Parts: sequence; C-alpha cells; structure tokens
Amino acid sequence: MRPLTGIALKLASVMLFITMSALIKAVAGHVPPGESVFFRSFFAIPVILTWLALRGDLRTGLRVRSPMGHFWRGFVGTAAMGMGFAALGLLPLPEVTALGYAAPLLVVVFAAMFLNEQVGVFRISAVGLGLIGVLIVLAPRLTALSGPVVETMQAVGAMLALTGAICAALAQIYVRKLVQTEETSAIVFYFSVTSTLLSLLTLPFGWVLPTGAELGLLVLAGLLGGIGQIFLTSSYRFADASVVAPFDYASILFALGIGYFIFDEVPTGAMLTGASLVVVAGIIIIWRERQLGIRRNKARAARTPE
Repeated sequence: MRPLTGIALKLASVMLFITMSALIKAVAGHVPPGESVFFRSFFAIPVILTWLALRGDLRTGLRVRSPMGHFWRGFVGTAAMGMGFAALGLLPLPEVTALGYAAPLLVVVFAAMFLNEQVGVFRISAVGLGLIGVLIVLAPRLTALSGPVVETMQAVGAMLALTGAICAALAQIYVRKLVQTEETSAIVFYFSVTSTLLSLLTLPFGWVLPTGAELGLLVLAGLLGGIGQIFLTSSYRFADASVVAPFDYASILFALGIGYFIFDEVPTGAMLTGASLVVVAGIIIIWRERQLGIRRNKARAARTPE
C-alpha cells in the first residue's frame, strides 16, 4: 500500500472532474445537456481503452457477465450526468457540487432498502445531518419558485441537481451489485459506451452545431473525464477506500475557486453552511464504515482456524 500515492491520485481525479464540470458549464448556454453527455462519454472511451491496453487488461477487462446490470447502471448514471449538466447551466458551480454530495448520503439509505445492508442509528443520524445541510442549500432556491423567471429557473436547476444526486446514488447501488461478478475496468468502460448511446436519444430535442471553441471544450471535457476516471480507479489500488474517500470533499474547494475566479460566482452563506454540514456528515459516515470494516475483519480472523 502507498497511501500518499493513492491520495495524490484521488485529489488529481477530483480536480479533473471539477475542471470537466467547469468546461461543461462554459458551453451550457448554447450546448444542450444531452449533447454534452455525448461528448463527455464518447471521448472518454479511447482514453479508457488505451489505459486497459497498457495494463494488458483489454481482453479480460471487457468481459461481461451481467449485460442488463451494466445497462441499468448506465441508464441511471446517464440520467444523473444529464441532470447534473443541466443544473450547471442554471446554478453556480459550487452549489451544484454541494447538492451532489447528497449522493453518498442516499447510498446509505438505498443500501438498506435494496441490498438489505444493516444500517445503525449512528449512520442514519449522520445521513439526517447531511440531508439537513442539503435542505439549507436548497431552501433559498425553492422559495423563489414563484418569483421572477431567472429565480424560477435556478429553483429548477436545484431540483435537477438533487434528482441527479438521487440517480447517482442508485447508480452506486448497481455498481455494488456489479462488482460481485464484473471487473472494475468493464464497469467503467461499459458505462461510457452506454451513456454515449443513450445520449443520442436526445438528438430530436435540439442538438446544436458547436463553435470551434465549444467543440474544443467539449472534447477536452470528455478526455479529462476519462483520465479522471482512471485516476479515481487507480487511487484505490494504492490506499484503502476509507483513506482516500474523504478527499472527495476537496471538490468543494476547487469548485469555490473556479466559480469565483472564472465565473464570478460568490457563494452565499446558506450554501457554505449547508455544504459544511453535508461534508461533516459524509466524513462521519466514511469513518463509521472504516470502524465497522475493522470489526468485521477482526471477527473473521477470530473465526478462522489456525
């Protein structure tokens, strides 16, 4: 194990994903979300294939045992991506990032509902704290539903971001099922393939011809998304998940910086307060998962005959 390498890779992946989101936001005024999903997914495929080839996993890494599992993971994951991209065109980058933090909280709830995982009072309380944070971020937007058109569209953006987080959480539940039979590389690759194909269904809803600059930004977003996925996957090869997972929340710092300096977005007090609560709740859940993992390992060791 090389934890510092794992942490560095995780931080690099977080930075790449936030940069990718910023690129999507930069073209969101002209390019529809479905079209952005296509570029993000399609141009990630050659990056992933190159990575698999360099690792020598091209043959085994693309083997499929549960095609429908890949489809449903791709379906909800594509929905999450599309709604997140749509929200980026309506809300500040840090706010979309903060609302996206609802996903890991909801994974805990969905795991209990759909995977019959045991979830104790400690984690449920942390989820409750995180959801209070989400409501604090949402509240100013929802009160504007009956206001001017601009404020109403921002409220729609907030709901899109939250619904996208719900879909992202469901996608993680499908991933938890898939890892029991599928290679991680196959899950990564076939998600990009599925989301590319599904994004084409949005063609009748008004794709546009991007300008040269927009095309460059969209292609770069796809390449960065593919590289970010590789860095993310690789980070877990060098460090335990409980070590690198908290660094997901560094994304809010990157989002605040990019939002302020690139898009002139000044965060509100409600957004900062709510995001802080969600981050604290997420770290508590990660810490608790680590403690439970240690206990389970000790219990297995005690049952193993010498």
